[in-house]
Amino acid sequence: MDQFSYIANADVAALDALYQQYKENPTSVDESWQNFFKGFEFNQTFNGSNGATKSVAGIPAAGTPVSAEHTRKEMEVVHLIRGYRSRGHLLSNINPIGGRRDRQPMLDLADFNLSEADLDTVFEAGVELFGEAATLRKIVDALKKVYLGKIGFEYLYIRDRKAKNWLRKKIENEYLYFDPTRDQKLRIFEKLNEAVNFENFIHTKFLGKKRFSLEGGESTIPALDIAINRGAELGVEEVVIGMAHRGRLNVLTNILQKPYEQVFNEFEENVQLESYSDGDVKYHMGYTSQVETPEGHRISLKLMPNPSHLEAVNPVVVGYARARADAHFEKAAVKPNDRDDIYDKVLPILIHGDAAIAGQGIVYEVTQMSDLPAYYTGGTLHFVINNQIGFTTDFEDARSSIYCTDIAKIIDAPIFHVNGDDPEAVVYAMKLAVEFRQEFNRDAFVNMICYRKYGHNESDEPRMTQPTMYKVIDKHANPREIYLQELMTRGEADTKFAEEMKKSFEGELQDLLAKVKQKQLPYQKPKLEEAWEKLRRSVPEDFEKSPATGISQEVIDKVGKALSNVPADFKPLKQIEKILDERKAIFAKDKPFNWSVGELMAYGSILNEGKFVRFTGQDVQRGTFTHRHAVLHDSETNENYSNLAHLGEGQGKFEIYNSLLAEYGVMGFEYGYAMANPDALVIWEAQFGDFSNGAQTMIDQFIAASESKWNAMNGLVLLLPHGYEGQGPEHSNARPERFLQLAAEYNMYVCTCTTPANIFHMLRRQLALPFRKPCIHLSPKSMLRHPLAVSAMSDFAEGTHFQEVIGDKYADPKKVKRVLLCSGKVYYDLLDKQQKEGRTDVAIVRVEQLHPFPKTQVEAELAKYKAKEILWVQEEPENMGYWSFVLREFPEVGLGNVVARKSSASPATGFTKVHAKEQADLVERAFAAK
Repeated sequence: MDQFSYIANADVAALDALYQQYKENPTSVDESWQNFFKGFEFNQTFNGSNGATKSVAGIPAAGTPVSAEHTRKEMEVVHLIRGYRSRGHLLSNINPIGGRRDRQPMLDLADFNLSEADLDTVFEAGVELFGEAATLRKIVDALKKVYLGKIGFEYLYIRDRKAKNWLRKKIENEYLYFDPTRDQKLRIFEKLNEAVNFENFIHTKFLGKKRFSLEGGESTIPALDIAINRGAELGVEEVVIGMAHRGRLNVLTNILQKPYEQVFNEFEENVQLESYSDGDVKYHMGYTSQVETPEGHRISLKLMPNPSHLEAVNPVVVGYARARADAHFEKAAVKPNDRDDIYDKVLPILIHGDAAIAGQGIVYEVTQMSDLPAYYTGGTLHFVINNQIGFTTDFEDARSSIYCTDIAKIIDAPIFHVNGDDPEAVVYAMKLAVEFRQEFNRDAFVNMICYRKYGHNESDEPRMTQPTMYKVIDKHANPREIYLQELMTRGEADTKFAEEMKKSFEGELQDLLAKVKQKQLPYQKPKLEEAWEKLRRSVPEDFEKSPATGISQEVIDKVGKALSNVPADFKPLKQIEKILDERKAIFAKDKPFNWSVGELMAYGSILNEGKFVRFTGQDVQRGTFTHRHAVLHDSETNENYSNLAHLGEGQGKFEIYNSLLAEYGVMGFEYGYAMANPDALVIWEAQFGDFSNGAQTMIDQFIAASESKWNAMNGLVLLLPHGYEGQGPEHSNARPERFLQLAAEYNMYVCTCTTPANIFHMLRRQLALPFRKPCIHLSPKSMLRHPLAVSAMSDFAEGTHFQEVIGDKYADPKKVKRVLLCSGKVYYDLLDKQQKEGRTDVAIVRVEQLHPFPKTQVEAELAKYKAKEILWVQEEPENMGYWSFVLREFPEVGLGNVVARKSSASPATGFTKVHAKEQADLVERAFAAK
């Protein structure tokens, strides 16, 4: 809020105190008071020509005392101006199908102890609006035109004075006199015409089919058009859009210029599907194109595919935008966290529904992320198609806040509420939002209040729940008709102009189709898309054996040197010094590789190839279990040092960020980042594996199914700490069964590595393959420091690769009567008993990759033994974990041949003693004679 808004009814003494403060330090008071006092002093000094003094319109002449009453009124006029700025939106004419609720804005003259008798008095407060003193009448008229018109401006809560003053000047100096040129009006009408014509055509040709019509909100199209065109003028080269169903087909055809016949084919379901694709409904599909703006700027557009889950696409869009900016533009590679103009080149636009933006928690997460270094994209443009209803729910039942966009206030983003029936106002609001974003690299919100002509979809009957609203809507003209009539009424549609509009309107959709085809530009692939082009789809044969991912001794030494050393003036903690010494011993071959070094070696070797590594999650820099130490802190200055950022010239960019305490939004952001850049190893790590529960929508709708639904490959890695160590129901279990239930058609890897070398190869495999797949890794906790969870340097050498299955080197093949198949940490519990008791008659085979299930490798290990008995051993309850999946994929193990905890509703016990007893019991059962 403004600094001195609390003195709304202050007296002359308060004003005098404020004036004295101004004289001592002008910048210590709000700019509105600075302007007032400047004008006041100017008037006192130069109130007449050639310095002569005289009295004008109620202002005393210089040298004569200013009455206390006039001083009080001056102060009240300042408060009146502020009142309009802060509360005028509550009276603005923004609802096209109804009035406004009385929110008691308190903007009458009487509310400021003024009256109509003061209207012709000149007040210095006019400096605020006009740069000179003005009558109260002129001041009020201007305020009403600006703040009570078809746009409700909310910005006075912004705490950044520079941003707030910029907005105030733009609004009061520009919007007050806003009048688009004839060409601009024609452009607005043409876009409205396309929007209306498209919806009418679809409605008549495909009657009753779901399309989630834009009717009632057609001003969306000129709004997006100006956002793209003005953005391009201000340096935007790429626009990434995320939106739900409402108006999606209209945006695809009339903004991204997707050919109309392609949309019609989708209505007829006359489309070719590949063997790996199940497809999706037409209003979920994405599209990529390049267009040329009227000013001649070429700009790339991408509408992201999305599921029905409301607002779920939001983090994907901003993650994608961040990746594009990072990879496409040089400065970002050097200074990824600098708030420079690099992010001006990629503009994310999120199109929301009013009920969804108010109701979905992911909106808060993405908004809160917007200015954090890990997720900064230079600001997102938010556009709300506000139907004033969510499916059948009235807005009174959908939110507690006055507006659906109040979430914007947590980041001091301006909000422009605008009447969807006034396309000029919509265009101005969107133009202002883009200019603000480009000027300040921050989010901006445009809330277009409109309506929907039909129900939630075209087959739904809205009158069952909103009968009176739809009586109004049934008689309401569409925005095109209203705009045309307004132009005629204002005398702005002369014969030539009217004829041009008539010609534009009368063209059949087939003519529009031809025009769109002519507009289509030859697509020039940006750098990242060229990288995607080099990849191919996977085939079943790709999963029979992993590619070689080992590295040379030279690279091992190079990464080892970087990991083991810090600058001479860097003073690490004593504990960190020990870790650095241990790393030196490992690379000197005095110790085997532990988990931390094996993992960091993967990142270092990828960076050495000039590729990106991006890693986020809660506490990932140090690691939840204090193992990673990818970022070190100086014990005296707290300055950061990241070893892997100092490999040498030509290395790739290494980004590792501790995330905000959120999962859904962060995982979605990283999915979007990986979707944009195939040459980046992108990782999200859960603090504990079960934290992924909070992002289940991203897992179900994007990670598991995007290739099948949208033909979209993605290489995101999820590291999910998992294992039973007596930490209670939640922090034991990452719910592997959920991922395995989603696993099919080679859609993703699900792994549970037990050696540092295997995690190294698994991570490197993500970028070594000629395709991209998500990878879910059930990561260790206690096993991070298990003395046997180590690897020799030779396990990382050239020619080595990921081991889908690791056989038993201890058991005697001639004696083996039983083979235990297992995955993950339980292997070390089984190994301990095998070794202590010398059980050479029991072989333990580790399945390090569950999906795609390595049946050939498992059979090869089993073939080494004559044993007839095969058991699957897991520490999870029988109804969880891997058992059901293994039985489905490898029925040879035999129904019932499982050793596990009893089936349970809870993932684990909450009692340490019970856990220990259960763990000992299942290990005992695994070795017990039948």
